[in-house]
Amino acid sequence: MSRRDLILRELGLGPVWRLRERPAGPAEEQTKHGVPSGLTLAESGETSDDRVAAIAAMGWDELKAAVAGCRACALCQARKQAVLGVGDVEADWMFVGEGPGAEEDERGEPFVGQAGKLLDAMLTAIDLKRGDNVYIGNSVKCRPPGNRTPEPQETAACWPFLERQIELIKPKLIVALGRPAAQTLLQSEVKISSSRGRLFDYRGIPVVVTYHPAYLLRNLPDKARAWEDLCFMRRTMKGL
Repeated sequence: MSRRDLILRELGLGPVWRLRERPAGPAEEQTKHGVPSGLTLAESGETSDDRVAAIAAMGWDELKAAVAGCRACALCQARKQAVLGVGDVEADWMFVGEGPGAEEDERGEPFVGQAGKLLDAMLTAIDLKRGDNVYIGNSVKCRPPGNRTPEPQETAACWPFLERQIELIKPKLIVALGRPAAQTLLQSEVKISSSRGRLFDYRGIPVVVTYHPAYLLRNLPDKARAWEDLCFMRRTMKGL
């Protein structure tokens, strides 16, 4: 059996909200832009717009430090560490998921559990590799308790970080993995079933919507549809 056949077999294909709102008065721990640890925005004299403007001017080192120290929403209270993202910071491909899970929270890298293994297999199936012209991130940088879906105010608090990541990377194509990621990027309600196979736009960058790998682990029949999406992504990239 060829390597490609093994990959397709792993995939189960063998023979066969509005987020533009700014969180009001979040706690900050970002001394990089004048917010001492333990102070809220109001106490420090910084406004929510100040925070957004500061993040928009950050380079990678500043961004990493800001994410690690962020206290802009309640997710910081139970996290072990924030997870910025991983991969090639000049990648043509950017994959955006929902948020860190338990293993990601432990290791500080997105998609490292069973869902991560499936994502790696999906990448390999279209001749991609984690870290090689590929960047992987999430809509929120801290693990939601019990791996629940991030709430709108949590996604809104992390939105400036994701905006800045995209601005720094300048990918040719963004792949939204799952509904929360798609809604974050597109700033609108999304249904995966009606969004697959279509091109969306994020500030001039094409966006493809597909299933989250964790969903595919629970819904094996949809792996065939995920393969269709992978082929659509590859065709789209070749046309850019």
